[in-house]
Amino acid sequence: MHPKNISTLDFTYSLPEEKIAKFPLPERDASKLLVFQNGNISEDVYRNISSHLLENSFLIFNNTKVVEARILFQKLTGAVIEIFCLEPHEQYADITTAMHQQKKVLWKCLIGGASKWKHGQILEKKITHNENEITLCASFVKKQDDYFIIEFSWMPEKLHFVELLHIAGLVPLPPYIKRATEAEDAERYQTVYAKHDGSVAAPTAGLHFTDTIFSKLIEKHIQEKYVTLHVGAGTFKPVKSEKLEQHNMHEESIEISIKTIESIAENSDSNIIPVGTTSLRTIESLYWLGLKTILNPGISLENLTIHQWDAYELQAQNVSSKNALHSLIAWMKKNRLEKLMTKTQLLIAPGYLFKIIDALVTNFHQPQSTLLLLVAALIGEDWKKVYDYALNNNFRFLSYGDGCLLFRKK
Repeated sequence: MHPKNISTLDFTYSLPEEKIAKFPLPERDASKLLVFQNGNISEDVYRNISSHLLENSFLIFNNTKVVEARILFQKLTGAVIEIFCLEPHEQYADITTAMHQQKKVLWKCLIGGASKWKHGQILEKKITHNENEITLCASFVKKQDDYFIIEFSWMPEKLHFVELLHIAGLVPLPPYIKRATEAEDAERYQTVYAKHDGSVAAPTAGLHFTDTIFSKLIEKHIQEKYVTLHVGAGTFKPVKSEKLEQHNMHEESIEISIKTIESIAENSDSNIIPVGTTSLRTIESLYWLGLKTILNPGISLENLTIHQWDAYELQAQNVSSKNALHSLIAWMKKNRLEKLMTKTQLLIAPGYLFKIIDALVTNFHQPQSTLLLLVAALIGEDWKKVYDYALNNNFRFLSYGDGCLLFRKK
Protein backbone atom coordinates (compact mmCIF):
# COMPACT_ATOMS: atom_id res chain seq x y z
CA MET A 1 0.00 0.00 0.00
CA HIS A 2 1.25 3.47 -0.88
CA PRO A 3 1.70 5.54 2.32
CA LYS A 4 -0.60 8.18 0.84
CA ASN A 5 -3.49 5.88 1.73
CA ILE A 6 -2.49 5.39 5.38
CA SER A 7 -5.15 6.37 7.89
CA THR A 8 -3.46 8.52 10.52
CA LEU A 9 -5.93 7.37 13.18
CA ASP A 10 -4.18 3.98 13.07
CA PHE A 11 -1.09 5.64 14.55
CA THR A 12 -2.37 7.17 17.72
CA TYR A 13 -2.30 6.16 21.36
CA SER A 14 -3.34 7.68 24.67
CA LEU A 15 -0.51 9.73 26.20
CA PRO A 16 -1.39 10.94 29.73
CA GLU A 17 0.03 14.35 30.63
CA GLU A 18 1.93 12.88 33.60
CA LYS A 19 3.93 10.63 31.23
CA ILE A 20 5.46 13.66 29.46
CA ALA A 21 8.84 14.56 30.99
CA LYS A 22 8.83 18.23 31.98
CA PHE A 23 12.48 18.27 33.10
CA PRO A 24 15.58 16.23 32.24
CA LEU A 25 17.01 13.79 34.77
CA PRO A 26 20.02 15.08 36.78
CA GLU A 27 22.32 12.74 34.81
CA ARG A 28 21.95 12.49 31.04
CA ASP A 29 22.93 8.84 30.75
CA ALA A 30 20.70 7.68 33.65
CA SER A 31 17.63 7.77 31.40
CA LYS A 32 15.93 4.44 30.87
CA LEU A 33 16.59 2.54 27.64
CA LEU A 34 14.10 0.12 26.12
CA VAL A 35 15.76 -2.40 23.80
CA PHE A 36 13.59 -4.07 21.14
CA GLN A 37 15.06 -6.85 19.03
CA ASN A 38 13.52 -9.89 17.33
CA GLY A 39 10.20 -9.21 18.99
CA ASN A 40 11.70 -9.13 22.48
CA ILE A 41 11.77 -6.19 24.92
CA SER A 42 14.36 -5.61 27.63
CA GLU A 43 15.22 -2.65 29.88
CA ASP A 44 18.49 -0.92 30.75
CA VAL A 45 19.88 2.61 31.09
CA TYR A 46 21.66 4.66 28.44
CA ARG A 47 25.09 4.47 30.04
CA ASN A 48 25.07 0.75 29.18
CA ILE A 49 23.97 1.14 25.57
CA SER A 50 27.30 -0.16 24.21
CA SER A 51 26.55 -3.59 25.72
CA HIS A 52 23.56 -3.89 23.37
CA LEU A 53 25.54 -3.08 20.23
CA LEU A 54 27.74 -5.37 18.16
CA GLU A 55 31.44 -4.61 17.88
CA ASN A 56 32.30 -2.50 14.85
CA SER A 57 28.79 -1.04 14.68
CA PHE A 58 28.60 2.36 13.03
CA LEU A 59 26.75 5.07 14.97
CA ILE A 60 25.75 8.29 13.23
CA PHE A 61 24.90 11.43 15.22
CA ASN A 62 23.29 14.73 14.25
CA ASN A 63 25.59 17.53 15.43
CA THR A 64 23.18 20.39 14.82
CA LYS A 65 23.01 23.03 17.53
CA VAL A 66 19.81 24.52 18.90
CA VAL A 67 19.68 28.29 18.57
CA GLU A 68 17.83 30.59 20.97
CA ALA A 69 15.01 31.05 18.49
CA ARG A 70 12.43 32.73 20.78
CA ILE A 71 12.73 36.50 21.09
CA LEU A 72 10.43 38.52 23.37
CA PHE A 73 9.72 42.17 22.57
CA GLN A 74 7.87 44.35 25.08
CA LYS A 75 5.88 47.30 23.76
CA LEU A 76 5.55 50.59 25.62
CA THR A 77 2.03 49.49 26.60
CA GLY A 78 3.54 46.51 28.42
CA ALA A 79 2.19 43.98 25.90
CA VAL A 80 4.67 41.22 25.03
CA ILE A 81 5.09 39.95 21.49
CA GLU A 82 6.97 36.70 21.02
CA ILE A 83 8.76 36.05 17.73
CA PHE A 84 9.74 32.44 17.05
CA CYS A 85 12.38 32.20 14.32
CA LEU A 86 11.58 29.20 12.13
CA GLU A 87 13.98 29.34 9.20
CA PRO A 88 15.73 31.86 6.96
CA HIS A 89 14.10 33.43 3.93
CA GLU A 90 14.78 31.51 0.71
CA GLN A 91 16.92 34.35 -0.65
CA TYR A 92 19.84 32.89 1.34
CA ALA A 93 21.76 29.98 -0.13
CA ASP A 94 21.68 28.00 3.13
CA ILE A 95 21.06 28.38 6.84
CA THR A 96 24.74 28.97 7.64
CA THR A 97 24.85 31.94 5.24
CA ALA A 98 21.70 33.40 6.83
CA MET A 99 22.99 32.91 10.37
CA HIS A 100 26.11 34.90 9.53
CA GLN A 101 24.35 37.92 8.05
CA GLN A 102 25.39 41.26 9.52
CA LYS A 103 23.31 44.42 9.95
CA LYS A 104 19.98 42.82 8.90
CA VAL A 105 18.35 39.56 7.84
CA LEU A 106 14.98 38.23 6.65
CA TRP A 107 13.49 35.32 8.59
CA LYS A 108 10.33 33.20 8.50
CA CYS A 109 8.70 33.40 11.93
CA LEU A 110 5.70 32.57 14.06
CA ILE A 111 4.34 35.42 16.16
CA GLY A 112 2.65 35.21 19.51
CA GLY A 113 0.46 38.25 20.06
CA ALA A 114 0.45 39.26 16.38
CA SER A 115 -2.84 41.13 16.82
CA LYS A 116 -1.04 43.56 19.14
CA TRP A 117 1.53 44.40 16.47
CA LYS A 118 0.26 47.13 14.19
CA HIS A 119 1.41 47.05 10.60
CA GLY A 120 4.36 49.40 10.08
CA GLN A 121 5.27 49.46 13.77
CA ILE A 122 8.92 48.57 14.48
CA LEU A 123 9.57 46.56 17.62
CA GLU A 124 12.74 47.40 19.53
CA LYS A 125 14.69 45.53 22.18
CA LYS A 126 17.74 46.88 24.01
CA ILE A 127 20.18 44.50 25.71
CA THR A 128 23.32 45.20 27.70
CA HIS A 129 25.92 42.55 26.96
CA ASN A 130 29.53 42.64 28.21
CA GLU A 131 28.99 46.33 29.09
CA ASN A 132 27.95 47.08 25.52
CA GLU A 133 24.45 48.15 24.51
CA ILE A 134 22.86 46.23 21.67
CA THR A 135 19.69 47.34 19.88
CA LEU A 136 17.62 44.73 18.02
CA CYS A 137 14.68 45.76 15.85
CA ALA A 138 11.96 43.71 14.16
CA SER A 139 9.91 44.92 11.20
CA PHE A 140 6.78 43.21 9.85
CA VAL A 141 7.33 42.51 6.13
CA LYS A 142 4.64 40.06 4.96
CA LYS A 143 2.13 37.49 6.15
CA GLN A 144 2.13 34.07 4.49
CA ASP A 145 -0.29 31.18 5.09
CA ASP A 146 1.72 29.48 7.84
CA TYR A 147 4.22 32.11 8.93
CA PHE A 148 5.27 35.76 8.86
CA ILE A 149 8.31 37.24 7.13
CA ILE A 150 10.17 39.49 9.56
CA GLU A 151 13.19 41.70 8.95
CA PHE A 152 15.57 41.91 11.88
CA SER A 153 18.12 44.73 12.04
CA TRP A 154 20.60 45.58 14.77
CA MET A 155 23.34 47.76 16.12
CA PRO A 156 26.27 47.35 16.28
CA GLU A 157 26.12 46.13 12.69
CA LYS A 158 29.26 43.97 12.94
CA LEU A 159 27.44 41.32 14.97
CA HIS A 160 26.23 38.22 13.15
CA PHE A 161 22.59 37.20 13.47
CA VAL A 162 23.52 33.98 15.26
CA GLU A 163 25.33 36.07 17.88
CA LEU A 164 22.19 38.19 18.31
CA LEU A 165 20.14 35.05 18.94
CA HIS A 166 22.60 33.82 21.57
CA ILE A 167 22.42 37.21 23.33
CA ALA A 168 18.76 38.16 22.94
CA GLY A 169 16.91 34.88 22.46
CA LEU A 170 15.54 32.09 24.64
CA VAL A 171 15.79 28.30 24.25
CA PRO A 172 12.76 27.12 22.24
CA LEU A 173 11.39 24.31 24.40
CA PRO A 174 8.78 22.11 22.66
CA PRO A 175 5.15 23.27 23.00
CA TYR A 176 4.21 20.19 25.06
CA ILE A 177 6.64 21.17 27.84
CA LYS A 178 4.26 23.55 29.52
CA ARG A 179 6.60 25.60 31.71
CA ALA A 180 8.86 28.62 31.47
CA THR A 181 12.39 28.16 30.17
CA GLU A 182 14.94 27.82 32.97
CA ALA A 183 18.70 28.45 33.01
CA GLU A 184 19.36 24.69 33.02
CA ASP A 185 17.65 24.30 29.64
CA ALA A 186 20.40 26.23 27.85
CA GLU A 187 22.73 23.29 28.53
CA ARG A 188 20.37 20.32 28.79
CA TYR A 189 18.31 21.01 25.65
CA GLN A 190 21.53 20.62 23.68
CA THR A 191 23.65 17.55 22.93
CA VAL A 192 27.20 17.46 24.29
CA TYR A 193 28.46 17.25 20.68
CA ALA A 194 26.33 20.08 19.22
CA LYS A 195 28.40 22.06 16.73
CA HIS A 196 26.51 23.79 13.90
CA ASP A 197 23.91 26.47 14.74
CA GLY A 198 20.56 26.14 13.02
CA SER A 199 17.94 24.02 14.83
CA VAL A 200 14.85 25.22 16.65
CA ALA A 201 14.42 21.80 18.26
CA ALA A 202 16.99 19.40 19.68
CA PRO A 203 17.78 16.02 18.11
CA THR A 204 16.53 14.56 21.38
CA ALA A 205 17.86 11.00 21.15
CA GLY A 206 21.33 12.49 21.46
CA LEU A 207 20.54 14.30 24.72
CA HIS A 208 21.29 11.07 26.63
CA PHE A 209 24.86 10.66 25.35
CA THR A 210 27.84 11.58 27.55
CA ASP A 211 31.63 11.37 27.44
CA THR A 212 31.35 8.17 29.51
CA ILE A 213 29.19 6.55 26.83
CA PHE A 214 31.54 7.65 24.04
CA SER A 215 34.49 6.13 25.92
CA LYS A 216 32.64 2.81 26.15
CA LEU A 217 31.82 2.92 22.44
CA ILE A 218 35.50 3.40 21.62
CA GLU A 219 36.44 0.44 23.84
CA LYS A 220 34.08 -1.73 21.82
CA HIS A 221 35.48 -0.47 18.48
CA ILE A 222 32.18 1.20 17.58
CA GLN A 223 32.70 4.00 15.09
CA GLU A 224 30.98 7.37 15.32
CA LYS A 225 30.31 9.79 12.48
CA TYR A 226 28.38 13.06 12.29
CA VAL A 227 25.83 14.54 9.93
CA THR A 228 23.93 17.81 10.26
CA LEU A 229 20.19 18.16 9.84
CA HIS A 230 18.79 21.43 11.17
CA VAL A 231 15.56 20.48 12.92
CA GLY A 232 12.61 22.74 12.16
CA ALA A 233 9.46 23.39 14.18
CA GLY A 234 7.66 21.11 11.72
CA THR A 235 8.98 18.16 13.68
CA PHE A 236 6.23 18.89 16.25
CA LYS A 237 3.52 19.21 13.61
CA PRO A 238 0.88 16.50 14.14
CA VAL A 239 -0.67 14.76 11.16
CA LYS A 240 -4.19 16.22 11.26
CA SER A 241 -5.46 14.95 7.92
CA GLU A 242 -7.47 11.72 7.75
CA LYS A 243 -5.17 10.29 5.11
CA LEU A 244 -1.42 10.84 4.93
CA GLU A 245 -1.81 12.06 1.35
CA GLN A 246 -3.14 15.39 2.62
CA HIS A 247 -0.22 15.96 5.01
CA ASN A 248 2.53 18.32 3.86
CA MET A 249 5.81 16.97 5.23
CA HIS A 250 8.15 19.63 6.58
CA GLU A 251 11.41 20.30 4.76
CA GLU A 252 14.75 20.47 6.59
CA SER A 253 18.31 21.45 5.66
CA ILE A 254 21.02 18.80 5.69
CA GLU A 255 24.80 19.06 5.55
CA ILE A 256 27.17 16.13 5.19
CA SER A 257 30.81 15.88 4.16
CA ILE A 258 32.01 13.68 1.32
CA LYS A 259 34.29 11.88 3.80
CA THR A 260 31.32 10.86 5.93
CA ILE A 261 29.43 9.61 2.86
CA GLU A 262 32.52 7.62 1.87
CA SER A 263 32.66 6.09 5.37
CA ILE A 264 28.99 5.10 5.21
CA ALA A 265 29.57 3.51 1.78
CA GLU A 266 32.60 1.60 3.05
CA ASN A 267 30.63 0.34 6.05
CA SER A 268 27.33 -0.34 4.29
CA ASP A 269 27.59 -4.01 5.31
CA SER A 270 28.11 -3.07 8.98
CA ASN A 271 25.46 -2.40 11.61
CA ILE A 272 24.60 1.22 10.75
CA ILE A 273 22.65 2.84 13.57
CA PRO A 274 21.52 6.47 13.49
CA VAL A 275 21.03 8.24 16.81
CA GLY A 276 17.74 10.04 16.33
CA THR A 277 15.13 10.25 13.61
CA THR A 278 16.90 13.27 12.11
CA SER A 279 20.12 11.28 11.61
CA LEU A 280 18.07 8.44 10.10
CA ARG A 281 16.26 10.82 7.77
CA THR A 282 19.59 12.27 6.61
CA ILE A 283 21.22 8.90 5.98
CA GLU A 284 18.25 7.44 4.13
CA SER A 285 18.00 10.63 2.05
CA LEU A 286 21.55 9.97 0.84
CA TYR A 287 20.36 6.82 -0.94
CA TRP A 288 17.67 8.72 -2.86
CA LEU A 289 20.05 11.58 -3.65
CA GLY A 290 22.48 9.01 -5.02
CA LEU A 291 19.74 7.36 -7.06
CA LYS A 292 18.87 10.74 -8.59
CA THR A 293 22.50 11.13 -9.73
CA ILE A 294 22.24 7.70 -11.39
CA LEU A 295 18.97 8.54 -13.13
CA ASN A 296 20.20 12.02 -14.11
CA PRO A 297 24.03 12.30 -13.98
CA GLY A 298 23.88 15.96 -15.03
CA ILE A 299 21.49 17.01 -12.26
CA SER A 300 22.27 20.40 -10.73
CA LEU A 301 22.84 21.01 -7.02
CA GLU A 302 19.73 23.18 -7.00
CA ASN A 303 17.59 20.25 -8.18
CA LEU A 304 19.29 17.60 -6.07
CA THR A 305 16.76 17.62 -3.24
CA ILE A 306 14.38 15.03 -1.83
CA HIS A 307 10.62 15.52 -2.04
CA GLN A 308 7.96 13.97 0.17
CA TRP A 309 7.04 10.99 -2.03
CA ASP A 310 10.33 10.41 -3.89
CA ALA A 311 11.08 7.17 -2.02
CA TYR A 312 7.79 5.66 -3.22
CA GLU A 313 7.72 6.97 -6.77
CA LEU A 314 11.32 6.91 -8.01
CA GLN A 315 12.24 3.74 -9.87
CA ALA A 316 15.06 2.28 -7.75
CA GLN A 317 15.53 -0.69 -10.13
CA ASN A 318 17.29 -2.72 -7.42
CA VAL A 319 20.10 -0.18 -7.06
CA SER A 320 22.12 -1.17 -3.97
CA SER A 321 22.90 1.31 -1.22
CA LYS A 322 26.60 1.02 -2.03
CA ASN A 323 26.05 1.85 -5.72
CA ALA A 324 23.78 4.80 -4.89
CA LEU A 325 26.30 6.22 -2.41
CA HIS A 326 29.22 5.73 -4.82
CA SER A 327 27.26 7.54 -7.53
CA LEU A 328 26.59 10.44 -5.14
CA ILE A 329 30.29 10.57 -4.22
CA ALA A 330 31.30 10.61 -7.88
CA TRP A 331 28.78 13.38 -8.58
CA MET A 332 30.18 15.45 -5.70
CA LYS A 333 33.74 15.00 -6.94
CA LYS A 334 32.68 15.97 -10.45
CA ASN A 335 31.10 19.12 -9.03
CA ARG A 336 34.07 19.74 -6.71
CA LEU A 337 32.00 19.55 -3.53
CA GLU A 338 33.63 18.59 -0.24
CA LYS A 339 30.30 19.00 1.54
CA LEU A 340 26.76 18.40 0.36
CA MET A 341 24.25 21.03 1.50
CA THR A 342 20.70 20.42 0.39
CA LYS A 343 17.15 19.88 1.66
CA THR A 344 15.04 16.81 2.35
CA GLN A 345 11.30 16.43 2.65
CA LEU A 346 11.52 12.63 2.88
CA LEU A 347 8.51 11.10 4.60
CA ILE A 348 9.22 7.67 6.11
CA ALA A 349 6.05 5.73 6.88
CA PRO A 350 4.89 2.09 6.76
CA GLY A 351 5.58 0.87 3.24
CA TYR A 352 9.02 2.48 3.19
CA LEU A 353 11.90 0.11 2.36
CA PHE A 354 14.98 1.06 4.37
CA LYS A 355 18.12 1.23 2.27
CA ILE A 356 21.00 1.89 4.65
CA ILE A 357 20.18 1.71 8.37
CA ASP A 358 19.81 -1.39 10.59
CA ALA A 359 18.56 0.03 13.89
CA LEU A 360 17.62 3.32 15.53
CA VAL A 361 18.22 5.05 18.86
CA THR A 362 15.29 7.36 19.54
CA ASN A 363 12.95 8.82 22.16
CA PHE A 364 9.22 8.12 22.49
CA HIS A 365 7.18 10.29 20.13
CA GLN A 366 3.81 12.03 20.06
CA PRO A 367 0.66 10.26 18.86
CA GLN A 368 -0.18 10.80 15.18
CA SER A 369 3.25 12.29 14.44
CA THR A 370 5.43 11.61 11.42
CA LEU A 371 8.09 10.44 13.87
CA LEU A 372 5.78 7.71 15.16
CA LEU A 373 5.05 6.74 11.55
CA LEU A 374 8.80 6.39 11.03
CA VAL A 375 9.05 4.05 14.03
CA ALA A 376 6.15 2.00 12.64
CA ALA A 377 7.96 1.74 9.30
CA LEU A 378 11.01 0.43 11.15
CA ILE A 379 9.46 -2.25 13.39
CA GLY A 380 5.98 -2.72 11.93
CA GLU A 381 2.93 -3.27 14.11
CA ASP A 382 5.26 -4.00 17.04
CA TRP A 383 5.36 -0.23 17.64
CA LYS A 384 2.15 -0.73 19.66
CA LYS A 385 3.82 -3.42 21.77
CA VAL A 386 6.81 -1.16 22.44
CA TYR A 387 4.73 1.89 23.35
CA ASP A 388 2.32 -0.11 25.53
CA TYR A 389 5.28 -1.53 27.42
CA ALA A 390 6.81 1.92 27.91
CA LEU A 391 3.51 3.39 29.13
CA ASN A 392 3.01 0.53 31.59
CA ASN A 393 6.56 0.48 32.93
CA ASN A 394 7.19 4.07 33.99
CA PHE A 395 9.09 5.29 30.95
CA ARG A 396 9.16 9.06 30.50
CA PHE A 397 7.97 10.36 27.10
CA LEU A 398 8.98 12.98 24.52
CA SER A 399 12.00 15.31 24.38
CA TYR A 400 13.26 15.17 27.97
CA GLY A 401 12.08 11.60 28.42
CA ASP A 402 13.62 8.14 28.12
CA GLY A 403 14.35 6.35 24.88
CA CYS A 404 14.76 3.11 23.02
CA LEU A 405 17.08 1.10 20.80
CA LEU A 406 14.98 -0.43 18.02
CA PHE A 407 16.39 -3.05 15.67
CA ARG A 408 14.83 -3.08 12.22
CA LYS A 409 12.32 -5.73 11.34
CA LYS A 410 14.08 -7.50 8.47
